Amino acid sequence: MKEHIALLRRLARAPEEVRMKVWSDLSPADVRAFTYAWDWQALEKQKEPPGDWRVWLLLAGRGFGKTRTGAEWVLQLARDHPQARIALVGATVEDVDRVMVWGESGVIACSPPNEEPKWVRSRGVLCFPSGAEAQAFSGAHGDGLRGPQHHFDWADELCKWRDAEATWDNLMLGMRLGDRPRVLVTTTPGKGKLLKRIKAEPGIVLRRGRTRDNLHLPPAFLAAVEAAYRGSRLGRQELDGEELEEADGALWTRDLLEQCRSGPRPWGCTRVVVGVDPPASTTGDACGIVICGLAGDGRGVVLADASCSGERPSGWARKVVAAADSWGAERVVAEVNNGGDMVSEVLRSVAPMLAVKQVRASRGKVARAEPVAALFETGKCALGGMFPELEDELTGFTAGGYVGGGSPDRADAMVLALTELMLTTSGVPLLRSL
Repeated sequence: MKEHIALLRRLARAPEEVRMKVWSDLSPADVRAFTYAWDWQALEKQKEPPGDWRVWLLLAGRGFGKTRTGAEWVLQLARDHPQARIALVGATVEDVDRVMVWGESGVIACSPPNEEPKWVRSRGVLCFPSGAEAQAFSGAHGDGLRGPQHHFDWADELCKWRDAEATWDNLMLGMRLGDRPRVLVTTTPGKGKLLKRIKAEPGIVLRRGRTRDNLHLPPAFLAAVEAAYRGSRLGRQELDGEELEEADGALWTRDLLEQCRSGPRPWGCTRVVVGVDPPASTTGDACGIVICGLAGDGRGVVLADASCSGERPSGWARKVVAAADSWGAERVVAEVNNGGDMVSEVLRSVAPMLAVKQVRASRGKVARAEPVAALFETGKCALGGMFPELEDELTGFTAGGYVGGGSPDRADAMVLALTELMLTTSGVPLLRSL
C-alpha cells in the first residue's frame, strides 16, 4: 500500500495516459482504497502543517482545493478523535449545508463508504460513525457561537462572513476543549480587517495557493479564466489568492483603479512621454519606467510599465531608450534629485539624440501625487491595461505619506509622466474637453 501511494504521488504530474496505465494495473480493492486516499492526492500545502499551531490559514484562489482540504481534515479528525466536537462555520448555515457538507468536495463526498457521516439537517449536526460530531454555524450571526465549546473548527470563506469580527471572537473564545484546540480557515482573500488581524496573531501557520496549482482542473478552464482575468484585481484575488490591500485613506483605491481601467486599445495618442524615477544608487536598485500618453479624447493614459530592478546604469538606461523607441515617445521626463546631471548623461550615452527633460522635485512625493490622483477621480486619466506592481504602489499613497513599504518607483515615474502631459507647472489641471 505504501509503495503504491509513493508511486501514485510521483505520477501525479505525469501525463494522463501514464496515470491511467498505472491505475489499470491496480486490483479492484486497491482502486477503492486509493479513490478515497487523500495522502497521495494532496499537495504539500493542503496537508496539515507540522508543529504546535493554533490557526492554519489557507489563502487560495478559486478551484485550488480549499473545500477538499477542509473536508479531508475534518474526516481525519473524526477518525483520530472519536469524542471530538467540531465547529463548521460558513458564510451562512445554508453554505455549510450546500458546500461544506454536501458539496462536490464536501465531507460526505470525500467519505469512504464505510465512514460516511449522517447529516441531521434539522439540528445542523454531522454525526460520524466514530462518535465525533460537527455542528454548523453561520458567519452572519456571531452570537450563535456564544457558549458552545469545541476541540476543532473548520472556518470556510471567512471573507464572506457578514458578522465576521463577532463570529471569530466568539468562535475562538469557545476553542477550549482538549489539549490542542485548532482552527483551519479556508478562504479566498477579500476586504475587511479581520484577515489582517488573524495573520498578526501568534500561533498562525499561513499557506497560500493558486487556482492553477490544482492539477485536476480542465486545461481549457484554466486557459479561459487566465486569459480573461490574469493581472486584474479579480484575477489576482480569485485566481492567485492575493490579498489586495490598500492604505487607509489611499489616494488611489482599488475601486477607483478598476473604474479607470479601460484596457489596451488604439488610443490615438497625440503625445507620449516616458516617466523615469532612476535608482538612488548605481548598485542595481529599482528604476521606475512608465509610459503614458495623451489620448485623442484628452485623457491621460497609462500605456505600459517597463520598470526594472537589479540593473546597472547602462542597463536601465537601455530599457528607457527601448521604451521611448517602442512607443514613439517625444521625450523622457526624469527626476534628477538624486543623480543630478548624471541621469541625463547616462541616458544620452545610450542614445545621444534622446530628448530628456530633467525634473528637480521641490515638493514631496505626496504633494506631487495628489493632483494626479485627482485626475483619476474626475475621469481625466485611465489605465490602458493591467499593471499589478504599479497599482500596488499607488494604493499605498495617502495624504499623510507613502505607507506601501519600499520605494514607490513605478508610481513616481507615472506621476512624472502624467504631470508632464496633464498639468501646468503650477499643478493646476489643464482644462480639456473630454
